[in-house]
Amino acid sequence: MNKNILPVAVVLAAFLVCAFAVVASAAPSEPVRAVVLGDSTASGTGAGDYRDGTARTCWRSANSYGEVAAAKLRAGGRDVELRSVACSGAAIDDVRRPFKNEPAQLEALQPETDLVLLTLGANDVGYAEFGTLCITGDCSTSGNTVTDQLPAMSDNLFRLFTEIKAKSPTAKIIAVAYGSQLARGHNSLTALDPVCAPLVFTGAERVEGNKVASALDAALRATVAKARESGVDASFVSPYEADSVTVGKAFAGHSQCEAGAPYYRGFDALLPTQEGREAVLHLNKTGQSVLGGLVAASIR
Repeated sequence: MNKNILPVAVVLAAFLVCAFAVVASAAPSEPVRAVVLGDSTASGTGAGDYRDGTARTCWRSANSYGEVAAAKLRAGGRDVELRSVACSGAAIDDVRRPFKNEPAQLEALQPETDLVLLTLGANDVGYAEFGTLCITGDCSTSGNTVTDQLPAMSDNLFRLFTEIKAKSPTAKIIAVAYGSQLARGHNSLTALDPVCAPLVFTGAERVEGNKVASALDAALRATVAKARESGVDASFVSPYEADSVTVGKAFAGHSQCEAGAPYYRGFDALLPTQEGREAVLHLNKTGQSVLGGLVAASIR
């Protein structure tokens, strides 16, 4: 071999390696394929700006936590393809079957799905019915109507995590919780919404309601931990701290009837131009935005 050719060949090879490296680094990364499953909290009921055809049915809001999280990830330079099939009123079994004239939510999952966001469980344990009792009657000793159903809900949700993994084996699942809708103590003097009237929620009802909200959060948190231990890539995002009792910094002071600006809807949702009773005590636009920020921060 000609000795003069060898150095040229080495230089040429090095140039080609560098060129390929530049092309590879410049190639666009694969998008994050995300799907939102779940109930009214996942769909964004109460947050306004609803997708065409979903008002009065699934209430899918452009301001939902999933949309907010996707927007924040995009702002950070990530390509996100988001599809929300969440629907107001859905329980765990409702994502497995057609619901409100729509296909089963699980059908939105694909083998290449990267991220699944979901909020489920409240409709399985009669959480909304408990809240209605608090408003129309006396729920101060009725928390067991919800908490007695938590073990069965947890078992069903755990099965759903395994089903999601079977459909989307490499997807990360983020379960997103509900938080504390009402102030624990007396109404703030600045709380103007009629839902804050003492005759609507008594002090005893507030205590019972917050116990139920904490128990629901703890059950969801434990279910996610169990799924993770079984090999599911699952994590938990909640307005509560890890003890499921203390409201986290992002949501502290923002339950309905507290001094801070509320992150939850009150009886304003009952006005003629608003969503109606489905949105009462659901996250408003600001609440969904803050929750979406927590979700985005949990995604690495």
